[in-house]
Amino acid sequence: MATVSRLSKLAVAVAVVATAAGGSIILHHSLSSNDRGTSDQALESYRSKINDPTAVVPRRSVQESALIRASSLYPLDILVIGGGATGCGVALDAVTRGLRVGLVEREDFASGTSSRSTKLIHGGVRYVENAVFNLDYKELKLVFHALKERKQFIENAPHLCHVLPCMTPCFDWFEVVYYWIGLKMHDFVSGPCLLHLSRYYSAQESVELFPTLATDGQGRSLKGTVVYYDGQMNDSRVNVGLACTAALAGAAVLNYAEVVGFLKDEGSDRIIGARIRDNLSGKEFDTYAKVIVNAAGPFCDSVRKMIDKEAVAVIYPSSGVHVVLPDYYSPEGMGLIVPMTKDGRVVFMLPWLGRTVAGTSDSNADITMLPEPHEDEIQFILDAISDYLNVKVRRTDVLSAWSGIRPLAINPSAKSTENGSREHVVCEDYPGFVTITGGKWTTYRGMAEDAVSAAIKSGKLKPTNECVTDKLRLVGGDGWEPAYFTALAQQYLRMKKTLGGKVVPGVMDTAAARHLSQAYGVLAERVAAIAQNESLGKRLAHGYPFLEAEVAYCARHEYCESAVDFIARRSRLAFLDTHAANHALPRVIEILAAEHNWDKSRQNQELQKAKKFLETFKSSRNAQFHDGKHD
Repeated sequence: MATVSRLSKLAVAVAVVATAAGGSIILHHSLSSNDRGTSDQALESYRSKINDPTAVVPRRSVQESALIRASSLYPLDILVIGGGATGCGVALDAVTRGLRVGLVEREDFASGTSSRSTKLIHGGVRYVENAVFNLDYKELKLVFHALKERKQFIENAPHLCHVLPCMTPCFDWFEVVYYWIGLKMHDFVSGPCLLHLSRYYSAQESVELFPTLATDGQGRSLKGTVVYYDGQMNDSRVNVGLACTAALAGAAVLNYAEVVGFLKDEGSDRIIGARIRDNLSGKEFDTYAKVIVNAAGPFCDSVRKMIDKEAVAVIYPSSGVHVVLPDYYSPEGMGLIVPMTKDGRVVFMLPWLGRTVAGTSDSNADITMLPEPHEDEIQFILDAISDYLNVKVRRTDVLSAWSGIRPLAINPSAKSTENGSREHVVCEDYPGFVTITGGKWTTYRGMAEDAVSAAIKSGKLKPTNECVTDKLRLVGGDGWEPAYFTALAQQYLRMKKTLGGKVVPGVMDTAAARHLSQAYGVLAERVAAIAQNESLGKRLAHGYPFLEAEVAYCARHEYCESAVDFIARRSRLAFLDTHAANHALPRVIEILAAEHNWDKSRQNQELQKAKKFLETFKSSRNAQFHDGKHD
């Protein structure tokens, strides 16, 4: 009866989806021809500015001076609090509408949730079931929005994103029919945003595509798999790319700058600025702005409570744990997603930057600066994926493990916070203070657009043009092609210094060239030039393509201010392999010290801080566990 009921609901839902797909779910703001012409001119202007081959981001000291100069008589239009995906997206959207923009982040860009995601750019496939079987119009709108934003996301950062096929194993024929129909409906509503058509593969074909996939066990046999397509990204590098693109467009973005208080107009009680502390120098200063946008992610409520201690919470924190395993757990070009495990959670296993990342859906969490995965959560992931693999899953294979906190939006007047929303919320809590929260990485651009529009309304700002970020590629993306790495391999050498100080030439091998191309886009030539001309061509860690030249480049051109900034967010070594990151630290710090003129004391501080940071990544080498099942 349950099967018949679900299939009958499916039939009804097909009609609903078909109507919606051709109806009025997605509404576009109507532009006059003059507005459209102005926006097109602005887009071309910003493209030229961002992609100027001679352009470099302003130095951090220049950005800080710009914020200090924002006085009560000449304020910024918008000051953004938070340097994650949403905050940097807001800064980029606002500055490319012709507004004066500043952004402050108390740690580094992407230091929180935005570097700890699943790395997937979701097309809303997980919401299809609710939209279909519950006939939920709100969920269906989420699917449409996610599909549109996913397409633009991949197009705007082509060097940092790619399409990834994801396989769902089916162990009875009902699952085959159920998932096939559901994913075909997802294909249908995707329309022009479709990446590739989903399809069914037999059990034999599935094993050929995913050799470690189990075909039997626990009294069941594999009937086949259904494969659909989603996007995948290098999340923190997209975030850093957003910050640098905003800086090139004219925004004053400043990491390690913390809001310690707010400035109010005594007459109107409107928020008119913020007191900022530079966490690197300890210096404090005031910055004035017509509107402040709070995009502090999981910490947006703590920012709100700086204004009103009794502020009602607007977020509900949820934690997602991920583990990184060797590459042999999954093939290079195919992911594995199980929509419902024995306890009802989603489990995935995806190839990522030459390794395998596995994880599960959200669970309750407390808000903390450095969340750590619990051992039972790691063991749950290992248990869950072992049910679907024909290889022994070992705790000792875990190269890195991390936890990320996701801010789910809630209704402040709701009696319960059990069901946080996947939608985003924009609200003006206090005059001149707009909060944006909720949502997900995939929809950061649309969230930013909504937040900037709300800020314009709040401050009666006068942008010169409409939003253009739907067609604006991030720095390094314009002109990039997948074969770009071949030019690097052919035109550059990796000059390496031996322990004796002798310079030895080395080839720019395919792995290094491909990595530079996919991390920096067309700007990879600048990194390759440093490797060749400054003899910084050595690898930082055995088995990984990261080069010494990247440390120098990121210090000069990507606001890399600490060793953790580099190992965690400019490269992804901490997330891929904590032991390798630990091994690379001394050389990373040596290069950063030369770039930033650090003394021995600062170098020692950086080493201790980085080691403490790596301890929160529970790899098999730095975690205490008793593993009888996965040893």
